Amino acid sequence: MLFRSLVKRTIENIFKINLNLKKTERVIVFTDNKNKNIGKIARTVAEVGKKFTSGIRYLEFRPTGCHGVEPPEEIWEQAFGTDAYRTLKQKGLLRPLISKKISKDKLKEAKRIIKENRNNAVDVVIALSYYSTSHTRFRDFLNRLCGARYASMPLFDEEMLKGPMMVDWKKMLHRTETIAKRVRECENIKIDSPNGTSVTLSKKGREVKTDTGFITKPGEFGNLPAGEVYLAPLEGSAKGRIVLEWAPTRKLKKPVTLYIEKGLVKTVEGEEKYVEFLLRKFSEKRENRNIAELGIGTNDRACRPDNILESEKIFGTIHIALGDNSSFGGKVIASFHQDFVFFEPTVTLIHKNGLEKELMKKGRLSGKH
Repeated sequence: MLFRSLVKRTIENIFKINLNLKKTERVIVFTDNKNKNIGKIARTVAEVGKKFTSGIRYLEFRPTGCHGVEPPEEIWEQAFGTDAYRTLKQKGLLRPLISKKISKDKLKEAKRIIKENRNNAVDVVIALSYYSTSHTRFRDFLNRLCGARYASMPLFDEEMLKGPMMVDWKKMLHRTETIAKRVRECENIKIDSPNGTSVTLSKKGREVKTDTGFITKPGEFGNLPAGEVYLAPLEGSAKGRIVLEWAPTRKLKKPVTLYIEKGLVKTVEGEEKYVEFLLRKFSEKRENRNIAELGIGTNDRACRPDNILESEKIFGTIHIALGDNSSFGGKVIASFHQDFVFFEPTVTLIHKNGLEKELMKKGRLSGKH
């Protein structure tokens, strides 16, 4: 009974604290049918949300099959409004948008249509699908063009409601902003971990972003649970090797090593079934090999390594992603985005003048925080 009460209170806090929802705002909560438990949570979130606004809708759709794939047409219609949806359809723009095979001129026209109809778009999206929609044009357009707030919760499960979702949000905000400030001052970053990972990359010209759990201002986006500092490394700059010990939802039976040159995975080594998945994705599109993201976890209530939504938030870890980074400052567009977490990392910030400063040593933050 106590656990049920905690669950309900934590869900209520999504609307009260994380979203600061107003009674007049329009909200959609959506899920795919990949995982029954996520669907159950999505329905509960939508039901609890009725206490805070009458303008809330619950939607389901078929699984897209991969993180970073655009949601189906019916979700676009519900999110952007019927007028924008019909115009995009009539002009033959929606399918190219969803398939990520659209020319620059047509993309510009699609953006114009969506922006002209932004008043019909929803105010808030709570994305509780199994496959992540974070790195999609759908999410980016809702944020940038319509000013909607977007809470992305892929792979979410009930255990998170009594773990990382019960973090002290204000303390984590301070910790996250402090780390971000330090990262912003450097130009290159070097990461080493005990498992053999050793990679360097450049952040030159790239914005360092924060995921704090406060999704309260127009156009804001974040994960729930939250807690990370992240950026899109400069394309072509990453080099070295990364050793994977965890897939998104399981520990690998044997490590998999990715060798990186000029920002791309060049070779893959390992005796693990997951190698087949990676090689298949790499063969589909060159851009899937891109070193897309570097993230630093800041949530001290996150602890589980077997769910990437939580594990990438663990305070004292870093994560590196492959594939698409176009939605957070990069230039690579792909229907694929996959994060991998690394434990006990040593992170060195290299400044423009060559000065090196240690941000983290073996998973422990250096200096004041």
